[in-house]
Formats: sequence, structure tokens, C-alpha cells
Amino acid sequence: MDDSSEMKAVISEIRKESKGKPEELIPLLQRVQSKMGFLPEKALMEIAGITGLSPAKVYGVASFFAQFRFHPAGKHMVRICRGTACHVKGSNRILNDIETHFKLEEGETTEDMLFTLETVACFGSCALAPVVLVDETVRGRMNPSKTRSVLEEIKKESEGATSDPS
Repeated sequence: MDDSSEMKAVISEIRKESKGKPEELIPLLQRVQSKMGFLPEKALMEIAGITGLSPAKVYGVASFFAQFRFHPAGKHMVRICRGTACHVKGSNRILNDIETHFKLEEGETTEDMLFTLETVACFGSCALAPVVLVDETVRGRMNPSKTRSVLEEIKKESEGATSDPS
């Protein structure tokens, strides 16, 4: 299923279940992103039609909240804590190393769509600082080389999976 037909299916599904009220905006945005991985412009326009809100209002709400993305995310989310404890213990060095090594800026996705890099204010795991979350796995007491090793291993596994015909 291509992105266009996937979006049509998602929009069709939420149209059936929606009451068409403005207060449904955030849950509708969340549902579309959860199904598609991001919020395509056409989906925002459809949601505006469903809720009766202007496209500008829908975009304004979606762009206000950090949880929403307007571009596809990579297969693996890499989140680096920038909280005080993590910052003091070197999370900025981890971030700089990933940006340099993978030619990736915060908020961007690698060209191969494997990694998306984000920073987070705090994970609440300060005793493990600095913390890196890879997908849903919290990794504590990280440093640049440990983090790069984890990501290189994921990359190697991914390359092995795509070249393995079985």
C-alpha cells in the first residue's frame, strides 16, 4: 500500500469514527501519526474538513506540540536526554558525535530512513545519566563511543536483514 492509499484508508477510518467536532483535533492528529508515522499535509487538510477548523488552526495546533512530525521518521528513534544531569555528564558530546558520524542533525532522519535523531528535555532517569533512548530501550551511563556502537550494531543488523533472502 503506498502512502496515498494508506492515508486515504486512515482518513476514511477516522471519518467513520469521528463526530466531526473541533475538540477531536488532537486525538485525530495522534491517530493519523500513529498509523502513518507522521502528519502529511493532505491529512491535515482532511482533518480540518472533518473538524470544521481552518487548515491554519489545524497546522498551528500540530506545530505547537513537539509530539507531532511533518516528515516520515526513521525505522529507529534515537532520543538523547538533555536534562541537567545528562548534560553535566556529557549528553552534548553524544549528540555531537552522532551528528558528525551519521551526518545527521537533531530532528532529522538519515537518508536511508534508518535513524531519526531527537533530543528530550528529561527522561527521569537521572541516576543513569547520560541517557539515550533507542526505540523503547533506555540505555544509561552512555558515552559517544558506546552510543555509536549501539547504532552501528543496529545498522549492521538492518543491512544483514535486507541482504538476507530467507
